[in-house]
Amino acid sequence: MGRYRKILVAFDGSLSSKNALKQAIRLSREERSWLKVLAVVPDYEGDLELIGVSNIKALIEGPKEKLISEAKEIADKEGATIITNADQGEAYERIVEVADAENCDLIVMGRRGIHRVERMLMGSVTARVIGHTKRDVLVVPRDTTIGWRYILLATDGSAYSEAATEHAINFAGSYGGEMVAVSIVDVTDEFYTQAPQMVEEMIERSKGILKGVRGKAEASKIKIETLVREGEPYQKIVEVAKEKKAGVIFMGSHGRKGIKKLLMGSVTEKVIGHAPCPVLVVKKAQ
Repeated sequence: MGRYRKILVAFDGSLSSKNALKQAIRLSREERSWLKVLAVVPDYEGDLELIGVSNIKALIEGPKEKLISEAKEIADKEGATIITNADQGEAYERIVEVADAENCDLIVMGRRGIHRVERMLMGSVTARVIGHTKRDVLVVPRDTTIGWRYILLATDGSAYSEAATEHAINFAGSYGGEMVAVSIVDVTDEFYTQAPQMVEEMIERSKGILKGVRGKAEASKIKIETLVREGEPYQKIVEVAKEKKAGVIFMGSHGRKGIKKLLMGSVTEKVIGHAPCPVLVVKKAQ
């Protein structure tokens, strides 16, 4: 415990952000963390001459006060103490800036519904926060809870996946959880037919990656199952999460250098959009 000393919750009043706050409160208790809630409202873009200066403050402050009031109400019902902050501007920029300024270890955000349009995170606040921040980000879908009993780790052997591996093992050890580690061989049936030997080499590489993960987990006395799956990476990761009833998915992220890839539909983004449980995006230590 104690991996996350300071947690920042991005709150916009949506049902998903309300659930994210509830889950963050739960996590803050388990981690004994300091918890801050940030509400960001957009800049006013109307005609100042028509509105009048006297009404600008009400137009800006009203939504802020409403969001903070809703967050405090949730915290009160959960018996938690939170620190609140309302800001104005571009949401993802302010979330990233406040997380840096407050030296937060984790940003918690909600994920909206499961409809096709809501799964498309390109350009969304969530995708941009993940792409720009150096902090870990926990994305919580509506109507889900964080569970540490069965932790799913998706790994490709990169340095970013190594960071996620260490975190997953740490959490499993602290909360008495078990792990499932999966490595995906990204091949199509056509590719398999044309280059079977290359596919076999890729499968062996994945097995090698998982062997290393197993060794680390077992050294920490964590029960672990390893799986190699073939196909579209995000689909297979989501399939395994459902099959194993994972309580959380751990994944690595390239962060700022990978922002263009992230916003164009990376594996991480797609997993977040379709996952049946919360997804913890772990950033490589700077």
